[in-house]
Amino acid sequence: MTSVPNVTLNNGVTMPQLGFGVFQVPDEETTTAVARALEAGYRSIDTAAIYGNERGVGRAIAASGLPREELFVTTKLWNEDQGRDRTLAAFDASLGRLGLDHVDLYLIHWPTPARDLYVETYKALEKILADGRARAIGVSNFQIPHLRRLLEHTGITPAVNQVELHPGLQQTELRAFHAEHGIATEGWSPLAQGAVLGDEAIVGIAEAYGVTPAQVVLRWHLQTGNIVIPKSVTADRIRQNLDVFGFELTDADMAAIAGLDRGLRTGPDPDTFN
Repeated sequence: MTSVPNVTLNNGVTMPQLGFGVFQVPDEETTTAVARALEAGYRSIDTAAIYGNERGVGRAIAASGLPREELFVTTKLWNEDQGRDRTLAAFDASLGRLGLDHVDLYLIHWPTPARDLYVETYKALEKILADGRARAIGVSNFQIPHLRRLLEHTGITPAVNQVELHPGLQQTELRAFHAEHGIATEGWSPLAQGAVLGDEAIVGIAEAYGVTPAQVVLRWHLQTGNIVIPKSVTADRIRQNLDVFGFELTDADMAAIAGLDRGLRTGPDPDTFN
């Protein structure tokens, strides 16, 4: 079984650097996909209220027989549930669907700046953390101005910011801000939904190492220091995405991939998505 390195978050909690995402996986398929992932050796599972598959994740965890302390479970608060009381109620509902008494990481899914509720919402997350019902709290899709405002008006620096991140959208300034403030960078859509897998530089590196373009991109993430959560429902791909520890990219490889940054978003713009 592959040993996945851990990242130590700013509150001392450790999180596997490579996890398993279930975005857009129907609830009934999620149970099988997560079961396959756990069997392959993944120990970090990333879901969200809006995905509609927290129950499926919970079923797979319950059936796995794995000790709870060996697992790292992330879920996220959906936009319409922002605001103190709604956040607390939504968190209770997520825990109920997961069948758990705590999560390891709870995130605000989007800042939705037009609502102007993310500071109040984050304070509710601080209460959840203080009550021991989440081991770490953070945000998703927050830009530097959103993060600055949180740092100014709340008491706990987010442990994680989960953002769209891949060779086509490398988020260099945001990652530098994270590093400065002790916020871990986690990448969703780490393969740009396949949009970067045909890039000449990535294909060439893959051929040189006898691996797939997806494995090259995931290896790039790990060597960059990102936490990453690829998703798949096929058993072979699930195992393949975890099999990225048997080779290492050179400085020249990393530089070639750095040259692929082109502001390519596959998802919404956090400044305008509400």
